[in-house]
Amino acid sequence: MSEPGNVCVFCGSSPGTNPAFATAARRLGTALAERGVGLVYGGASVGLMGVVADAALAAGGRATGVITESLAGHEIAHSALNELFVVSTMHERKALMAEMADAFVMLPGGFGTCEEFMESVTWAQLGIHDKRCGILNVDGFFDDLLAFLGHAVAQGFIKSRQIDALAISDDADELLDALVGSPRDQVATR
Repeated sequence: MSEPGNVCVFCGSSPGTNPAFATAARRLGTALAERGVGLVYGGASVGLMGVVADAALAAGGRATGVITESLAGHEIAHSALNELFVVSTMHERKALMAEMADAFVMLPGGFGTCEEFMESVTWAQLGIHDKRCGILNVDGFFDDLLAFLGHAVAQGFIKSRQIDALAISDDADELLDALVGSPRDQVATR
């Protein structure tokens, strides 16, 4: 990404049991704002979703949410975002987030988090987009997933270059350096 744009973050609508998850989400939201990079995410005010959005906003950043009508009440749509798009279907939600994003990050979460991120990775593999994808591996949360991906490589279902294309770090700043460049790079392009 040659200039600040948007990073789409997929993460849980619950906080999880480990306080390190919220700490990492907070740091990611702050780091995005410090770089002038906007946050695009699922639009909720709860869980890690709310934490990353609140942190981006508190640091003076931009936060754009995309949520379905049916989830707006369940996940409690965030009312303080710069923009909130309410769409009809999950397909519309994911398509709009992907369209607005210049890169994708996965934080801890459940089925929805994994599904949305893996779709982004698959689209990169298929050449539907050329956007970077990264995993913030907070406190080893994704270690078993990464082991599975290595197993899938060994079994001939995934090419190792596709795994190598993922940015993976346990540090939000390092991950963003890999995905969008360092803060110094961002200042130089303004």
